[in-house]
Amino acid sequence: MTSTSQKLSIKEKIGYSLGDLAANLVFQTLMTYLAYFYTDIYGLSPTHSSIIMLVVGLIAAFIFNPIIGAIADRTTSKWGKFRPWILWTSIPLGVVALLAFSTPNFSYEGKVIYAVVTYSFLLLLYAANNLPYSALSGVITGDMSERNSLSSYRFVAVMFAQFFVQVFMLGIIKSAGNGDKAIGIEKVMTVLAIVGTIMLLITFFTTKERIVPKPEQKSSVSEDLRDLVKNKPWLIMLTLTTLVFITLALKGGSYVYYFENYVDKKQLATFIKPILDFLSSVGLNHFGDDPISAGFGLFNAGGIIFMIVGITLSKNLADKYGKRDIFGLFLFISTLFIIAFYFYPPQSVSLMFVSQILHGFFYGITIPILWAMIADVADYSEWKNNRRATAIIFSAMMVGLKAGLSIGGALTTSLLGLFNYVPNSLQQPESAINGIKLLVSIFPAIPFLIGVGLLFFYEINKKMENQIESDLKHRRS
Repeated sequence: MTSTSQKLSIKEKIGYSLGDLAANLVFQTLMTYLAYFYTDIYGLSPTHSSIIMLVVGLIAAFIFNPIIGAIADRTTSKWGKFRPWILWTSIPLGVVALLAFSTPNFSYEGKVIYAVVTYSFLLLLYAANNLPYSALSGVITGDMSERNSLSSYRFVAVMFAQFFVQVFMLGIIKSAGNGDKAIGIEKVMTVLAIVGTIMLLITFFTTKERIVPKPEQKSSVSEDLRDLVKNKPWLIMLTLTTLVFITLALKGGSYVYYFENYVDKKQLATFIKPILDFLSSVGLNHFGDDPISAGFGLFNAGGIIFMIVGITLSKNLADKYGKRDIFGLFLFISTLFIIAFYFYPPQSVSLMFVSQILHGFFYGITIPILWAMIADVADYSEWKNNRRATAIIFSAMMVGLKAGLSIGGALTTSLLGLFNYVPNSLQQPESAINGIKLLVSIFPAIPFLIGVGLLFFYEINKKMENQIESDLKHRRS
């Protein structure tokens, strides 16, 4: 293993982080609006939406990601192993993201086929872009402190993408389409595709791969797979990542239903009026006149702003106490504020906003740590086996991400159907209202709590982190 200086410039950290900002313009849209797009804009039934999201998502998770990981680990170019994938997929990813949220005038059967095809290509390209991008963080530096710092930069950028998608996007969609959400979402996705492509190109040109495996470390796919199934921390991280993204997809995809069908509109309008008046006085008039869209945006804004605050604390806490312990503690605390939503009546708008803010803060501390832990698992594998297979190990994150997103998204639409939700109805049955409450509270809390329990079996604590880093530095020198 050869390496150069492991310190990263601020320019490189920012350049790298823009890649995740671009990817999350797609990912956050999928997580927040895909179920809503399919049922309330595109016109598919909750059952068909659920099947498409689950089947295509699981195929992407368990077939696309391992294949891309194995190929990326064996890519050889003048740009490195992983950077060229960011270049090659930058434009196709933007184009297919636009197509996936378009609403062609097909028959119902044609719409189902179109949704399957575009969603499949979108997840394939997302894997081909984001898996090598994520693996790049494992070879951009071997310094664990720098890696924690890089993760913090990266996830501040993610929060900016999440902020736009979850705070402004619903109002912009309605405004851009003059009330026609189908036209509005196509216009918004066109802009996002262009901006995302530019950001991915910046990532490609501003980053460098410093950890280069020696020729004698080359291994076959079968050897890599054998190493994986014997790698207990990898198996735990695969499961943990799946659980985390099930929760994110469940609650993230359900909030729009929660605001449109459960939250008291008069109380919401009264609560947000002083906030909107203040924002208007300083020139921020981007929330629109609809109290549901504005309230939904401000609700998400509060959570995301405090997630960013939490992210800024993450590096120092992880450096001092170790990633595993900090991740588990704050994931548990954040879950308590998810559960609280089940107990709020429609009029308790202020409590909803406070719970979202506190959940965002405590969950924000965990966000960079999850990805940094995957890079640690790649180091652990090299430490144990004397072979490095960065991308296929990072496929755990992408498999978990896609599987979690697919399972969570499918659960959202299937449970809505089970609880008799009626798309675009002004009056939902009581069973649907209770189902929507469960979808933003009890159901998403369960995977988080299981994940906290799993961490008791994850052996890479602070002491082992230091040992692995020291031993690998010695070998590489």
